[in-house]
Amino acid sequence: MDETESHLWKFQKELSAGIVSLVLLGVLSRARQPMYGYQIVKRLDETGAGVLSGKQSALYPVLRNLAAAGLLESEVEPSVTGPPRRYYRITALGRRVLREWSMAWIDTRDFVNTILED
Repeated sequence: MDETESHLWKFQKELSAGIVSLVLLGVLSRARQPMYGYQIVKRLDETGAGVLSGKQSALYPVLRNLAAAGLLESEVEPSVTGPPRRYYRITALGRRVLREWSMAWIDTRDFVNTILED
């Protein structure tokens, strides 16, 4: 890994920390029913153009943290094809937080775009 790649890797790691939480809340806010981890990963792969590829295992601790914060609810259900699955759904608090985070993201994105376009 050369020096430029090292800096890019560090930047992407720092950038993705908050974005993953925002994206997970966004996916679950649009879901018609609770989703388990692998379904969420597949949805992100379908729409993410590889932005989070290779980071799927990092999603599970974030899901647990969001649930611990009261932004998600979860329940475990048995699976016919394997181990029990934990299904997640967004809470009312999670929806309110998602609105606030989305506005903060848009403001930040617009600011960064303004600076980079000059």
